[in-house]
Amino acid sequence: MVGRRWTVWLSCCLTLMVAGLACAEPYELSKNDVMDPKNFKSSDISLFGVKLGDPENKAYDVLVNEKIPGVKTEQEATFILLLDQRKPTGPMAGVRLMDGKVDLIFINNRFAYKARGVFRNVLNSESPDDIRKLLGKEDYGDENVMGAVLNYDKQGFVVNYLGKDVNIEFNSPQ
Repeated sequence: MVGRRWTVWLSCCLTLMVAGLACAEPYELSKNDVMDPKNFKSSDISLFGVKLGDPENKAYDVLVNEKIPGVKTEQEATFILLLDQRKPTGPMAGVRLMDGKVDLIFINNRFAYKARGVFRNVLNSESPDDIRKLLGKEDYGDENVMGAVLNYDKQGFVVNYLGKDVNIEFNSPQ
């Protein structure tokens, strides 16, 4: 009887641990094929292993000191910018460092070839309506003849659409 209780208890504990891991699984922008945007918040997002809230020295170690294949790194003021070595016309992704921590991660359409999952499709979108089809209705936004700003505050990101230029900024969820 004691052996059976132990087995049931252990089984329940393992189930809870696996469920907890599945709910909090990080989404690496360059590796994971997450297709349901409701499955994550910006706190689950990482860019080459760097997440929001990580200390400044980790961001430097991972993004500047380690060599990322095909990526050139530059620092400009509070930003660590990642450029595509093939066409270094401007940053394709990066992080902002404030108060010793990463407080913003951004990617744009130049990063689309490295992005995986739903954000690859967002970066290649042809219109704000295409973005809404992929991500759902934004919490609030602004759309005019120049483009659109789609705010997904509850999940912690903003999509800026300006024709062929698409930029996604991840910050702390509201």
